[in-house]
Amino acid sequence: MIEGTGAAGRPPAGADAPRQSLALFGTSADPPTLGHRAFLQGLSERYGLVRTWASDNPLKQHGAPLAIRSALLQAVVTDLNRPGLKLDQRLSSRHTLTSVRRAAELYPGRDLVVVVGSDLLGQIPRWHASEELLQHCSLAVVPRVGWPARQSDLERLRAMGGTVTRLDLTIPATASSSVRARPDPAMVPPELWQRLREQDLYGWGGLDEWSGNGDPAGAGAAESHGR
Repeated sequence: MIEGTGAAGRPPAGADAPRQSLALFGTSADPPTLGHRAFLQGLSERYGLVRTWASDNPLKQHGAPLAIRSALLQAVVTDLNRPGLKLDQRLSSRHTLTSVRRAAELYPGRDLVVVVGSDLLGQIPRWHASEELLQHCSLAVVPRVGWPARQSDLERLRAMGGTVTRLDLTIPATASSSVRARPDPAMVPPELWQRLREQDLYGWGGLDEWSGNGDPAGAGAAESHGR
């Protein structure tokens, strides 16, 4: 959690002029995995307000249009049904700084916390206007399996003026890139299975062996991959 805050991302009781933290989690959602679901569930348990959105990543080629990825992410948010957690596509941008500026306008008076996986730490200094970004928000880093947070990356971000803290969440070893390479129900939230198959997204239309309850046959037995 962010330094000096309570368990839900809010200042301690009795603090003067309390400001509520707003956790921001932008993602390609290409497609959303059980890792994305765990991110959102964990954030909603620690912050009073969480906003997520699907976006285009200028460093990636995407497997589905943004509108479809946004709808998939919305389905995950809806299924979680957590107070304070919402998808807000108004925050979607190719650049995190633009998303943060929009969040400041749409949610004034909040302390903005950009949440990233530990696999992105080394990339942040190369993001668009990264030094300016770090002046407008703090960073909460969530460890990912196989991607330990390197002290050198943390020190570099702090040297750039950033406030960086660790957020201990348990995130499954899943990756959208693996799902794009090979459909794997063990990596994808069950609430997305039928939609992916019906729309033939990410090769799921070829999964024509289904169990009697509408789930892909063999789901849960498929091999899990790290990123």
